[in-house]
Amino acid sequence: MSTQEASQAILYGAALGDALGWPVEFLSRRKMKAIYGPGGIQEPPDPALFTDDTQMTLALDEALVEVGDADMNSLMEATVRHFVAWKNAPETTERKPGHTVLDAVRMLESGTPWQDAGIVTKGCGSAMRVSGIGFLYQADPDRLRDVAHHSGLVTHNHPTADAGTIAAAYLVKLALDGVHPDEYLRQAMLFVDGISEEFDEAMLRVGHVLGWSDEEAATDHLGKGWTAEEAVAIAVYCVMRYPDDYVTAVRRAANIPGDSDSVACIAGGIMGARLGLEAIPGDWIARLEKLDYLTDVANRLAAQKQAIYG
Repeated sequence: MSTQEASQAILYGAALGDALGWPVEFLSRRKMKAIYGPGGIQEPPDPALFTDDTQMTLALDEALVEVGDADMNSLMEATVRHFVAWKNAPETTERKPGHTVLDAVRMLESGTPWQDAGIVTKGCGSAMRVSGIGFLYQADPDRLRDVAHHSGLVTHNHPTADAGTIAAAYLVKLALDGVHPDEYLRQAMLFVDGISEEFDEAMLRVGHVLGWSDEEAATDHLGKGWTAEEAVAIAVYCVMRYPDDYVTAVRRAANIPGDSDSVACIAGGIMGARLGLEAIPGDWIARLEKLDYLTDVANRLAAQKQAIYG
């Protein structure tokens, strides 16, 4: 697929996972099944409204488009500007953003240096927004690691959040590279080696449960997705369980009694990178809110990648 198609597939894939998971976030499995049937939620609503996960992905992508090849301080200052603009947008409060991110962005807005604003938390709020980093710096793993690390530090200052953020971006790169999903765990763990034992342990649990026939028990064993290590682990599990089926992978990611939208957002971005636009149902894409804007951001990010790397 072309660079532009890949960028679109990643952003649409992540946004649709987010939109699929949002209606069931916080619901128990019993409640999900009572509302949506034995299989849980099966498709995004129409219109497919996304949460702060996609909003922050877009904000970070805008910063990458603006100054993607600049020095780190310039890139993070651009990230701060777009995060502050996101916080102050009228619709942001409707999407129920997390307290950690809001608190950190308020500090940034008040003048706290970006290096010092991050909250000491291992929440998944920095890992769910980095698919664009994996796309833009696909050919430069060192730059990918550095940008992912600093982009997370702006709001989440914890080793486990750091490992999850870097790994989430790197998994998009692996998917774009055509690496077989059987290799995702090993290669991602090597890439973040030494950052967080908690993250390593969570990823090892993925290997433990991959062969279980009871997928609900498997995702329950991995956690509820509120923290970075759990969100990335569950997303990777879903991708590895259904490596050639975008729809089934994001359905499994969304139907968890926890942070359904964030987990499905991460899984959706990886699956979009792996399988491309043709794997995502066209009627799902058509119902995405702000589709023209999503397409514009994806296309500008693709153009930035071509400008930097050719």
